[in-house]
Amino acid sequence: MLRRQFLLSAAVVASAFAAYPAAAQETVKIGLILPMTGQQASTGKQIDAAVKLYQAQHGTTVAGKKVEVILKDDGAVPDNTKRIAQELIVNDKVNFIAGFGVTPAALAAAPLATQAKVPEVVMAAGTSIITERSPYIVRTSFTLPQSSVIIADWALKNNIKKVVTLVSDYAPGADAEKSFAERIKAGGGEIVAAIRVPLANPDFAPFLQRAADAKPDALFVFVPSGQGGTFMKQFVERGLDKAGIKVIGPGDVTDDDLLPNMGDAVVGTVTAHMYSASHPSQMNKDYVAAFEKANNFRPNFMSVGGYDGMHLIYEALKKTNGDTDGDKLINAMKGMKWESPRGPISIDPETRDIVQNIYIRKVEKVNGQLYNQEFATFDAVKDPGKADKK
Repeated sequence: MLRRQFLLSAAVVASAFAAYPAAAQETVKIGLILPMTGQQASTGKQIDAAVKLYQAQHGTTVAGKKVEVILKDDGAVPDNTKRIAQELIVNDKVNFIAGFGVTPAALAAAPLATQAKVPEVVMAAGTSIITERSPYIVRTSFTLPQSSVIIADWALKNNIKKVVTLVSDYAPGADAEKSFAERIKAGGGEIVAAIRVPLANPDFAPFLQRAADAKPDALFVFVPSGQGGTFMKQFVERGLDKAGIKVIGPGDVTDDDLLPNMGDAVVGTVTAHMYSASHPSQMNKDYVAAFEKANNFRPNFMSVGGYDGMHLIYEALKKTNGDTDGDKLINAMKGMKWESPRGPISIDPETRDIVQNIYIRKVEKVNGQLYNQEFATFDAVKDPGKADKK
């Protein structure tokens, strides 16, 4: 019964969209679906600010057409995402759906993108499989394996062999845990405990006690953007820092958005990630200055996912001369390369996933403020999750 309902719903979306030839519209509409409320609200706030900044800098007209962004709050609840995506496609006749703060939200919209042939630009969610769920999905954020494999290599080179993994219990956490564990074990390391914590409203304290009891060299941590501050506070309260246990992981745990308020206990934490607000390029310095002037807070990696997502949409429209046919737009996006505030990036023409530099960073105090200071670069990293399947 559920399958029949879904097929009927998908057919309604497809027929409704087909009734309005996209290429004939004078206004290009982007349905931006973000968590503006709830636990992932910081992600929505960052991406919404970046989208507004991009349009302020590049205008609201491209290829002779006005670009309208329709922002909708899904609260990171997949059922909401699916309903909102359908309303945007059928009622608002959007030409793109974009945003998606968490993986389940991006996956919920994937069948609708396929049925309606509407490009889905993923600006935040990081599970490897996302782009495999629809030929109309393109990603400008990151994948968890990209950073997890790199930090495993760094740990092995720095004699960190005995590790506890602690990840949020959902698809990106499993992605990060699997990628890191496989890599470090292949290099002679050992996972002495694998801990998963609830995604919603986590209390890290009992899980940190388990980690402390295992007496590892380091704790590999992945928590979603927005939870890093709570994690680090409880890490210090439980005394794991004084026990000499290092924190390593993808960069979410030292999110630039939260880092200024984490306190000095986080100094020295090493992570691998695709963006830091202190990335030393002139483009990034200009980006951070403009972002902070407009919003009075620091941009993080979610913001550049949104900023680059808008660039991808604008440049694809230029290549199609404003034609919003979904297949033409997706083809225009494949293989596109450009310079981002995070460094050089491109869209893999085979997987439609982002290819980007991954940086090793250490938290340091600069002019009285905490920053992720990059000190090593791995160039043009593809998603290892997909590469392993070839």
